[in-house]
Amino acid sequence: MNEVMDHLDYGLSVLFIGFNPSLRSGEVGHHYANPRNNFWRILHRSGLTPRLYDASDDGELLKLGYGFTNIVARPTRGAEDITRDEYEQGREILRAKLEQYRPRIACFVGKGVYTEFSRRSQAHWGFQAEPVVKEVREFVAPSSSGLVRMPMDDIVGIYRQLSDFIENEG
Repeated sequence: MNEVMDHLDYGLSVLFIGFNPSLRSGEVGHHYANPRNNFWRILHRSGLTPRLYDASDDGELLKLGYGFTNIVARPTRGAEDITRDEYEQGREILRAKLEQYRPRIACFVGKGVYTEFSRRSQAHWGFQAEPVVKEVREFVAPSSSGLVRMPMDDIVGIYRQLSDFIENEG
């Protein structure tokens, strides 16, 4: 199974960071490609994107200032299949990406993604007080997986905080 290519650039407004690609994403080579994943609907409903994009459009979001990467590159059925060694290596690789590209905001798509990266035991939704990488604001958002039990309106509301911040900060 192939890794899904990162979409990175300098000057990004937001770098979205997931656990790792789904098997479906690995098959088609695009981020958040599982049809049960709500990522693209959440971005649109929260105001982060002007229209509903599809996984095949993931590279197009660079034009909006949005990039994509994961803490672990290997596609799996679920995050529970990621090994401790993969997290250890992924943490270092992700930190290097953040230090090199310096997006304004690193948006962790799931608390677990953030706690694995930061090595902090807890996180709250939204912006975090002390970033791991200086000068990169960290925002923790709910996972977009269809398995998440949080109501969709609540998830969209948290992403809307990010959208409002970007709109107000210019």
